[in-house]
Amino acid sequence: MALIILYEWPKMKQNPKKDKMAFFTLLFIGLVLSMFDLPHMGGPTAWIQSLFRPFGRFMEK
Repeated sequence: MALIILYEWPKMKQNPKKDKMAFFTLLFIGLVLSMFDLPHMGGPTAWIQSLFRPFGRFMEK
């Protein structure tokens, strides 16, 4: 990540602050997503099932 910033910063100096913030935001999002094992994570339905499973058990009683 530091290499990307060091390589791109001289080109970014003349850009407006809005473009710099977009650059850092996209770089940060890429960093966060790289920390997850996305191919082996459950899909949205698995997340919803795990979230609402305790509520379903409560409603059955």
